Amino acid sequence: MQRSLILLGLLLVLAGLAWPWLSKLPLGRLPGDIFVERENFRFYFPLTTGLLASLCVSLLLWWWFRK
Repeated sequence: MQRSLILLGLLLVLAGLAWPWLSKLPLGRLPGDIFVERENFRFYFPLTTGLLASLCVSLLLWWWFRK
């Protein structure tokens, strides 16, 4: 558990340091993300981004626990 928490902390620090470059990725603006904008209304549902994030997390967890 300690090793996992330290690794998670290091990953969060690395993501924070890399944020200027990560924010330029098209995540959140992928084809399939639903965005509706009306006069006084905005609706955003990141469908494709959520599926992609879920796939990445699932692959990382599978890789982590198969050892």
